[in-house]
Amino acid sequence: MKTVYIERRERFNAAHKLYNNKWSPEKNVEVFGKCANANWHGHNYEIIVTVKGVPHPETGFIMDLKLMSDIIKEFVIEPLDHKNLNLDVPFLEGILPSTENLAIVIWDQLESHLNAHGGILCRIRILETENNFVDYYGGHEPF
Repeated sequence: MKTVYIERRERFNAAHKLYNNKWSPEKNVEVFGKCANANWHGHNYEIIVTVKGVPHPETGFIMDLKLMSDIIKEFVIEPLDHKNLNLDVPFLEGILPSTENLAIVIWDQLESHLNAHGGILCRIRILETENNFVDYYGGHEPF
C-alpha cells in the first residue's frame, strides 16, 4: 500500500490586529509594528490543507476532493471570511490571531472531520502575504 498526499487550496479575507493588552501601546508598536494598528488591517489569506492516505481500490481516491473542499468551507472559510479575527470568530476568542495561532486553530477545526472521511490531516499552510506563510503539522514532525 502506497501513501499519497493530496492538497486543497481555499481563500478567505479577514481583518485582525496583533496587540497584547498586557503591554503598553508603545511596546505593542515596537513588537508588532503596523500590525498593532488600532483600526485593524486585513489580508487576503490562502490556506492549503494537506491530507495523506492510501487510495481506495474502487475509487482511486484518498478522499473526495469536493468533500474535502466542503469541509474546509464549512468549518474554516465560512466562519473566517470577511470577519474580524479578533472580534467575530468564536473559536479564536482569547487567542491572539497571529498566522501561527490561526494555523493551530484551523487544524483543530478540521482534523476530526477530514480524518473521518479517509484522509489523515498532516499539514495546514496559511499564506498571509505572497512572502509570508506558516506551516503547522499538528505538533508532529513534517510528513
